[in-house]
Amino acid sequence: MSDLVLETKNLGITFGGLKAVQDVNLKVKKNELYGLVGPNGAGKTTVFNMLTGVYQPTTGTFYLDGEELKGKSQEQINHKGIARTFQNIRLFNNMSVIRNVLVALHNQPEFKYSPFAGMFHTPKYYDTEVRMRDKAKEILRVFGLEKERNNLACNLSYGTQRKLEIARALATNPKLLLLDEPAAGMNPNETAELMEIVRFIRDEFNLSVLLIEHDMRFVSGLCDEVTVLNFGTTLAQGDTKTALNDPEVIKAYIGG
Repeated sequence: MSDLVLETKNLGITFGGLKAVQDVNLKVKKNELYGLVGPNGAGKTTVFNMLTGVYQPTTGTFYLDGEELKGKSQEQINHKGIARTFQNIRLFNNMSVIRNVLVALHNQPEFKYSPFAGMFHTPKYYDTEVRMRDKAKEILRVFGLEKERNNLACNLSYGTQRKLEIARALATNPKLLLLDEPAAGMNPNETAELMEIVRFIRDEFNLSVLLIEHDMRFVSGLCDEVTVLNFGTTLAQGDTKTALNDPEVIKAYIGG
């Protein structure tokens, strides 16, 4: 049985004749922390958008646990086990912290109940709601957010909102978690804490993490392997230290 969670084969997309991304081949193993890095405009978020159904690939395909997901919708891909966060935080700002997590939990089969149960508040409804709230608290506890659970998301600090967005993504029970610049805007202490959180959730939730990040200390201190993109193509790939020290990678980051 393959130990690959995610595999992309010659993944690419063209916009109006412009090849935004081409021939990206990723292999992310079970429980691996994998980095997708490169200068601004390299195509990293475009890859995430293809993996989550926002864009449909023009060429190539991708697989999760051996199942091809090309052509599926965002909702279908999420149900199959890929969850993500965004460069620009997308929370339900006027909802409480715990409600943000509960929204994601409502999609899980173990927390489903019939319209009848919801309308008439049957014992099944109350039992499910209690279990769902307990699960939400458990997830929030991982991020040190349980005491914030009744506060509005918009009242949280920037770094705390980042953590809440990751918590909400985890509530969909993913096999693969995509983090788009999770350390952006964080101070050094918050970044160090986030590194520990990512390692913990990888182990505690038994998942793989694919992340985009510009903080190379964050990447080198966390990721097992990386793929470096530049102008939509793969510049280097392999173990993190070797790839990030490739002369062509250094050149791409600091200029000719």
